[in-house]
Amino acid sequence: MSEPLTPEQLRSLTPLNVLSEQQWRELRSQLVPQPLLAGQLLFRQGDQARLTCYLLAGELQLQDAEGRVQQVRAGSEISCHPLSPGLPRLHDARALTDASVLTIDSATLDRLLTWRLAHQDLLLALQQGGADIEWLERLLENPLFAKVPPANVQSMLARLQRVELAAGSQVLEEGASGDCCYFLESGRAEVIRSAGSDRQVLAELDVGACFGEEALLADRPRNATVTMVEAGSVLRLDRQDFFALLKAPVVAEVSLGEAARLLAQGAQWLDVRLLEEYEKAHAPQALHMPLQLLRLKARLLDRSRTYLCYCDSGKRSSSAVFLLSQLGYSVYALREGLDGLPAVQRDALLCESGAGYLARSGGRTERSR
Repeated sequence: MSEPLTPEQLRSLTPLNVLSEQQWRELRSQLVPQPLLAGQLLFRQGDQARLTCYLLAGELQLQDAEGRVQQVRAGSEISCHPLSPGLPRLHDARALTDASVLTIDSATLDRLLTWRLAHQDLLLALQQGGADIEWLERLLENPLFAKVPPANVQSMLARLQRVELAAGSQVLEEGASGDCCYFLESGRAEVIRSAGSDRQVLAELDVGACFGEEALLADRPRNATVTMVEAGSVLRLDRQDFFALLKAPVVAEVSLGEAARLLAQGAQWLDVRLLEEYEKAHAPQALHMPLQLLRLKARLLDRSRTYLCYCDSGKRSSSAVFLLSQLGYSVYALREGLDGLPAVQRDALLCESGAGYLARSGGRTERSR
């Protein structure tokens, strides 16, 4: 069986290259190259499978319904991007030589990507406020945070309650009921489980570790005791606060037809994808403001103008709309994103490429050079 791609290989593939190493580990089972024999089809025109495909080795041919052909060679600029990304597929993709490809579930990739970029945006804002970014990065990598919609993460951080504890303090007791979990902020703690008359040390917890989370997800007794080995502090999250934040906030959305009417009235597209994605293809006169920098750059937008955010699946644009709405801007997300458009409409919308448009102070728009 082939081995998963290494971090060095992943760093050449857009947008996989912006994920964290922990997120790559989550995708590990999907990051295994698949062989494709010469003449074999990777996908056909009209295919609706929600897969993101990359060419890793060999050569491949893309042919559309008009018979137009494009050859893709591994290592080229185009091979660093997903092949024929719109659905239904506009091309037959056939191997010209023995080849190697990577196929990833698009929904999983987009979920991880949205989280990564939304977290980067939040961390930049918190860093400006003097927060301990190294600690927050470790905290946000906890799987518990992945269950909360990105737009709600800042609210979740605000609901954490700090508790100072002396050495020897018992944080959790085995067998007790619980309605909260804890994150170790400082100090050291150990996990102990009773084994008859003996006490077995199961683990020592590092700073950033989460414990007691079973109480958030199911009504179960504590399965171990946690005691502070040295003085420190923990952050407490109550179950009711956690469940209150699980539901994604409702944001304003528009169809492509509704967007066209708003554009005729002076609205402007706002592309919140990565720079590499934007430069490959973007909407006419779309401003580029990636999600991970949105909070810092929002002041450059014109408050008297309406903005229409888009990304691939709609997840990143929904996070962008939530943030910009909180800042007082008139903004909508393209419903279901670019992936929700028929491939022909998607290609027609993304009709410009290369360096595009940037927001300047005073709400001005400039064509980048």
